[in-house]
Amino acid sequence: MSIIIKLAIAILNGIFFFMKLLPVQKKITYISRQSNKTPIDFELVKEDIKKQAPEYKHVILAKRIPDHMMGKIKYAFHVFVQMYHIATSEAVLLDTYCIPISILKQRQSLVVIQMWHALGAFKKFAYSILDQKEGSSSRIAQLMKMHYHYSYVLTSSHKALPFFAEAFNVEKEKMVVLPLPRTDLLIEEGEGVIERIEEAYPQLQDHDKKVIVYAPTFRKSDDHLRDAILSLINEIDHSKYHLVLKLHPLIERTFDDQRIIVDHKFSTQEFFHRADIIVTDYSAALFEACMMNKPIYFYDFDYDTYMRNRSFYLDYKTDMPGPLCETSESLMNAIEMNTCDLKRVEAFRKEMVAPCKESYTRDFTSFLLKQLSRD
Repeated sequence: MSIIIKLAIAILNGIFFFMKLLPVQKKITYISRQSNKTPIDFELVKEDIKKQAPEYKHVILAKRIPDHMMGKIKYAFHVFVQMYHIATSEAVLLDTYCIPISILKQRQSLVVIQMWHALGAFKKFAYSILDQKEGSSSRIAQLMKMHYHYSYVLTSSHKALPFFAEAFNVEKEKMVVLPLPRTDLLIEEGEGVIERIEEAYPQLQDHDKKVIVYAPTFRKSDDHLRDAILSLINEIDHSKYHLVLKLHPLIERTFDDQRIIVDHKFSTQEFFHRADIIVTDYSAALFEACMMNKPIYFYDFDYDTYMRNRSFYLDYKTDMPGPLCETSESLMNAIEMNTCDLKRVEAFRKEMVAPCKESYTRDFTSFLLKQLSRD
């Protein structure tokens, strides 16, 4: 296997060598494999750079790797598209691992910024969990040069800086404290989003009922999650609460129950604006929830099992800014008694998400354009 991988990388580097002979354009390429839709962070950056430096062309390559074989073959051809744009761009912005950036020999002048798709560092990932059940093989990581060739890596705060540095295996000098651009929307966009959500779901126009948004983390096996959701559905007093499920995009699970909303129309971040109460578990969505200063509860029904497979940068038992509940009954009791302390939520936010100077988007684009002006 290692011989095949090394041979494939050598062939791709040969092709890439000739691509790099093409002229470098005034171009910024954005690459994501989180989904097939343009990530909001990319959209915000693109629009702000258009205002400051309209001479730049923008290419967004957002394509998720499908699970089936034919989809993987098609994605392999998409890699060549990525290679061309990487070879002819001044900068590449990423929010996930990008194979061509890591395995290919890049131009020294290329600016590569890993933004990552999570607002903060909570669960350990990447190099922090090599050879663990939820992580990659260290052998494959070495062969595929996982997370190589970054000029800079963003981190949400000085507290999170060593966590991101460990995860990406980069020197702390490459770390830059710049929370994601979409943090602006957590502060600014509420009213318009709420109107759109209530138009899509008229039942949410009933403000006598509180809205609980449940956003669980991704699990490779979601059987226990299904049981936990069903238990929560049965525990909730639906005359007092609306329950909205915001499942991770990689969780393929539907629930046929007219009493709840399983939303695929809005992002988790958008739906948090309509939430009165946010329920999560080990998800980095907690950082976005904290930015809105809303009550947060943690439904950790599989804590012991999950802890055997994953670990955290933070101490889950002591650092979380809301009540920890192992059962749907204890969760709803905590919600009914309003046990979440918002002062604790605010303190967590201040520690984990640094403040901005102008706006989070403008802080990042100013940094990026400064790096490009040095060439």
